[in-house]
Amino acid sequence: MNKITVFAVAGALVIGAIAGRLFSPSADTSAPASTGSTAGADAPASPAVWTCSMHPQIQQPGAGDCPICGMDLIPQRQDSQDDSGPRTLSMSESARALADIATTPIERRLPTAEVRLVGKLDYDETRLRSLTARFPARIDRLFVNYTGVPVKAGEHLARIYSPELLTAQQELITAHATDPTGTFTRIAREKLRLWDLLPAQIEALLAAQTPSEEFELLAPLGGIVITKNVKEGDYVKTGEPLFRIADLSVLWLHLDAFESDLAWLRFGQDVSFAVEAYPGESFQGRIAFIAPEVDRRTRTTAIRVNVANPDGRLKPGMFATGRVEAHLTGEGEVVVPELVGKWISPMHPEVIQDGPGQCTVCGMDLVPAAEMGYAAASDVLPPLVVPASAVLRTGRRAVVYVALPDRDRPTFEGREIVLGPKAGQVYLVKSGLAEGDLVVTHGAFKIDSALQIVAEPSMMNPTGGGPVPAHDHGSTAEGPQVPHDPSGSDLPPLAPALAAQLMPAYFELHAALAADELPAAREALTAMMEITGHQGPWPDLIHRLLAAQDLEALRRPHFETLSDAMVAAVRADPTAFTGDIVLMHCPMVYEDRGADWLQPDETLLNPYFGATMLRCGTVRGNLTAADESDHAGHAH
Repeated sequence: MNKITVFAVAGALVIGAIAGRLFSPSADTSAPASTGSTAGADAPASPAVWTCSMHPQIQQPGAGDCPICGMDLIPQRQDSQDDSGPRTLSMSESARALADIATTPIERRLPTAEVRLVGKLDYDETRLRSLTARFPARIDRLFVNYTGVPVKAGEHLARIYSPELLTAQQELITAHATDPTGTFTRIAREKLRLWDLLPAQIEALLAAQTPSEEFELLAPLGGIVITKNVKEGDYVKTGEPLFRIADLSVLWLHLDAFESDLAWLRFGQDVSFAVEAYPGESFQGRIAFIAPEVDRRTRTTAIRVNVANPDGRLKPGMFATGRVEAHLTGEGEVVVPELVGKWISPMHPEVIQDGPGQCTVCGMDLVPAAEMGYAAASDVLPPLVVPASAVLRTGRRAVVYVALPDRDRPTFEGREIVLGPKAGQVYLVKSGLAEGDLVVTHGAFKIDSALQIVAEPSMMNPTGGGPVPAHDHGSTAEGPQVPHDPSGSDLPPLAPALAAQLMPAYFELHAALAADELPAAREALTAMMEITGHQGPWPDLIHRLLAAQDLEALRRPHFETLSDAMVAAVRADPTAFTGDIVLMHCPMVYEDRGADWLQPDETLLNPYFGATMLRCGTVRGNLTAADESDHAGHAH
């Protein structure tokens, strides 16, 4: 995601108010007396040229508004660059105070990453049992005559009649009477066992010495009858399914993890999750499986969690939101102190031992926890971390500004760095910074804007010497809709009828994003999920929106994918919708194409930037109006 515009506007809104004080004599005349003399010595007599921080190609002899974006022009100062290098800027102490520049030292520590996941509960496939007819029979009576009945192991399910079973019983009685331990007795006994007769039933038959014309089919395990395929009076053939029983004492929780989250997830990790049925209550499980590939449609990886359910409160099909906390080392290992030096079962993560051995469940050899991606020692070297607020990102590059030590004036140097994964409010640093470096965490964009104005290398213009790409609000040409979200590139068209049902909740989602209200956005998405259900490509997209950890992750790219689908549905059949549906466009969302969204009126509220850039965009047209072209291209 290109975050440059968020920083751009945040800085530009305040630069017009204070930049003149940073780079002109007026800055120091209004500063406190203790700093005024220093600032006055640094500032030129008067600014000869005024420019726009967003469009440095604008050069005017006096103050005013930018003719492109309408922002206040700021005085251009030619000597604000330091002689130390092309990305170095110095300023007076009073100018630094006016710019409200704050720095934070780079440190080594184990950051905590919180990964949020969404999914649903399902049956444990290893605890499902199908009962099939092992011999031809007639169902004389059903004791379990509807699905959902709980049964215990050994309880009767049905009473059946079978001539073949009657003959097999007589064979065992005859063989046992002749030679209780002989070969024929063992063969006859094994035949009945393979026909699902329990040992107690076989012993009762031998004790009675009389074959039973009717036979009771017993449950081989306890659980819930989830499928019933027969009725009283049915004749069944060998191999036909009769019942399906599920043991619900353990469930599987299927979750979807984004590619960016995989660095924090490991086999055997604890997962806490919540379900809507029990608000405020948390349940626990362990990751038992991480899929070896990424889904090409959703761009997510399937995660399976084993969940104990002894009281049966959790139900298959429940929607769940999960959370994983992890500490990651610079080498990409997850730090879990209780697993240091332990051995773990590769099939059953709940089996953990102090040394080598076999799994008590499946008998497989245990493996060292370090082979599962966990740190082998508790005293690992923590990675370097940089606050996320210090990083200016363009999507492909990351730039920070570092305060240079031992300078007469506050001096800041821009550095390109290589980032690792994001952990909460910090990034792991792979290269470009050293422990103790003072990075600018507040005011970095103001420094970057000053370098842009004098056409020096900056985040927005890495080579310097030319204008930054313009913020163009005037174009009305829609152009091709470039694929933007890989997870949405092969989604089927959204049916207009379904889109019409979703539109009120979509408008609520738009309003929440424009107001920077994450809880309200999630409420709107939950309402959309109730309409779409939990199966299919569009519920999957809403799942991804619900899994977003912050507003920026929710806005781009998945809100754009949803918006494009809604736009296409309205264009396909405008008559399916009621009221005005206005198409909006902001060219600043992405450098190459911008992004669209829908509103119920023309009061422009930008959902991609919120309060930072609320009025950025143009009105493309009213999609449900008789003549859409009458409204197209109205700029805000």
